[in-house]
Amino acid sequence: MTITEKKIHEIDAAGVPFGRLATKIATLLIGKGKASYLPHLDNGDEVVVSNVALIKVTGQKMDQKLYRHHTMYPGHLREKQMKDVMAEDPKQVIIHAVMGMLPKNKHRAIYIKRLTFK
Repeated sequence: MTITEKKIHEIDAAGVPFGRLATKIATLLIGKGKASYLPHLDNGDEVVVSNVALIKVTGQKMDQKLYRHHTMYPGHLREKQMKDVMAEDPKQVIIHAVMGMLPKNKHRAIYIKRLTFK
């Protein structure tokens, strides 16, 4: 089996809907578009995303989409709206969406390390 060389893909996120952007990023990180794709091998590429703050958000997602996490204390479920997360760090929106699209196994941490931002 031959392992292909890793390429660097640069993506401009300006004006692109963030779900479609996350799908494209996840596919590149996993390497599913390559003829040499095998689920148990890491043949994915590196992805560099620029202009993350200019992603397109359709509908009422900025007000209605919630990011939740629990602090593991009783009653401590924290929620943030998408507009608050975008104001703090727009990269986290992309990371959260891509993480949901990556396989839930030991390769996930390796894949997400290859996602960088300009």
